[in-house]
Amino acid sequence: MSTVGAAGDILKGPKMPSPTALTMNPTQPNPARRRTSGAFGRVLTALVLLIVAAPAMWTWLTLAWPYSDGMRAGVLQKFSRKGWICKTHEGELAQFIVAGVSPQIWEFSVRDATVSADLEKAVGRAVRLHYTEHRGVPGSCFGDTPYFVDEVTVTDSPPHLEAVPGPPPAGPAGSRPD
Repeated sequence: MSTVGAAGDILKGPKMPSPTALTMNPTQPNPARRRTSGAFGRVLTALVLLIVAAPAMWTWLTLAWPYSDGMRAGVLQKFSRKGWICKTHEGELAQFIVAGVSPQIWEFSVRDATVSADLEKAVGRAVRLHYTEHRGVPGSCFGDTPYFVDEVTVTDSPPHLEAVPGPPPAGPAGSRPD
């Protein structure tokens, strides 16, 4: 039994949608298809965030809370700006324990620009430095040492430039003191 439609088509029974039309309908979810990319995407995003966030948090933690802090005194022997990519300010303080004994050299880093400027002016002079020790800082972009100086006080002139008392200067030749 065939019937003629409005446009002259020959229809054979009721018109049924094709199997592909059932699966392509955006309003109805396809129960046969499992969605696995959502869980994988969430796990991958969490993993990337963990890889980026963990070192950032560790760096912040090691720089925010000092392990120790204190004062050191001596003669500022050297102060320079070092590094290929990350330029840091580094210095050496000669700590004299006993006269005639070689000094102990203490190396430190500086992160503050005003402290760096003060230290550049104080090279060769006796200074007192306040420092904080930050252990576990990753890399050398923050400093080559774990000791970060945050305050400098110039105490006096360097010991090797002080006037040494000696004999009085001689008068003109041939003159005798009375």
